[in-house]
Amino acid sequence: MSKHANRRLSRLTLGTAACALALSAALPAFAADKGSIGVSVADQKSLFYVAAVEGMKAEAAKLGYDLRIASASNNSSLQIKQVQDLLVQNVKALIFISQDSTAAQAGVKAANKADVPVVAVDEKPEAGAGKLVTYIATDSVKAARDLCTWAFKQMGGKGNIAILRGVLGATAELQRSQGCKEALKEYPDIHVVAEQTANWDETEAYKATQNILTANPKLDAVFGESDAMAMGAAKAAKQAGRDGLIYFGIDGFPTMFTAVKSGLTQATMAQNPYKMGVMAVDDAVAVITGGGKDIKPEQYIDTTLITKDNAGTEKPSTYYGPSADSMQ
Repeated sequence: MSKHANRRLSRLTLGTAACALALSAALPAFAADKGSIGVSVADQKSLFYVAAVEGMKAEAAKLGYDLRIASASNNSSLQIKQVQDLLVQNVKALIFISQDSTAAQAGVKAANKADVPVVAVDEKPEAGAGKLVTYIATDSVKAARDLCTWAFKQMGGKGNIAILRGVLGATAELQRSQGCKEALKEYPDIHVVAEQTANWDETEAYKATQNILTANPKLDAVFGESDAMAMGAAKAAKQAGRDGLIYFGIDGFPTMFTAVKSGLTQATMAQNPYKMGVMAVDDAVAVITGGGKDIKPEQYIDTTLITKDNAGTEKPSTYYGPSADSMQ
């Protein structure tokens, strides 16, 4: 570690370090010899984040590294503080799944000042926010474009849809909105009659859809930019007795596989967060051990369309890891 980094760390108090690492992996003796990798994750409620961390744990255990894991419970201010805490503990690399662009910018800059390499997953810091080893994510533009195109074909190329958006300004929200807009350009008879944010949350989506259904008696479909929102919309429509609508989301949650199989929803675009977690640790270790020069600055993982045709044969564990069945 550089002199610059040592100066930076000396200004951080040990009292801060003791504060609130919400989660932390066990530290085997052999792992302590190789050192620790810090993991700052937006939360540990989202199945996406849970699966990503599971992938990190498995790969770190295989390679003999300790993980120091902090979950920010969707609190940007807390996440910035937790990143500082991890840096005090002399982690050799930081894997960063940030809550939003604010946390991303502050966290990456703090790690850069401490000369700690950063691997970003899912949420991309804005340009100029700092230096990354790599950014690992789903190509959400393509995923949303392909999913919306599939849905529009199911609608016969015409009709009315509502869009439930994620946290405004988040990378995934921006890219998924863009992808569906690109699909809409090819289907001029598909009309967006309502567009609301539900912050990735099923309950918010449920309440938003209740209002959308009341205002739009001829609604044909709802695009949830996350599976949770798509399921919230479907449950609201079912409660209201509105049949025949199409509900589709992005994530590939194990619970969404079940929803598609049961007919509650019609499709999801499955991401692969477990693989992202594995890749993040591999790239972090490569840099720690003096390699990593061939790592691409951006790495996008393909998605898979899940519908009634393959929901029974595709396994959630392919995308969310060995624990996926317990996430149902």
